[in-house]
Amino acid sequence: VQLQAFGGGLVQAGGSLRLSCAASGRTLSTYSMGWFRQAPGKEREFVAAITRSYGTTYYADSVKGRFTVSRDNATNTVYLQMNSLRPEDTAVYYCGARKSSRNLHYSRYYIYWGQGTQVTVSS
Repeated sequence: VQLQAFGGGLVQAGGSLRLSCAASGRTLSTYSMGWFRQAPGKEREFVAAITRSYGTTYYADSVKGRFTVSRDNATNTVYLQMNSLRPEDTAVYYCGARKSSRNLHYSRYYIYWGQGTQVTVSS
């Protein structure tokens, strides 16, 4: 599976962005998908995930209520809608794919990754 994340950019605090993760090579519906982010000098951290079978969603506490993950299996795309953005959301955002619906919070279990897209939130 080849993943490509895009949609990042520069936005003011309180603004919104929608990230997309497009997949090619395999049918995305057979993978659970996750969004992670990595700020300079920090480890990659879990943001959100959506399971392959029922579309169950999971969120980090820091983004709950502000971010929404969704998927469109017909177009092989996963989205991350980000609202009420804060300067601390600034990071490179990555999408990942894995077969299982377990342990979605842990980046080490993902087998495919996109190249990342930069999100910068100004105060």
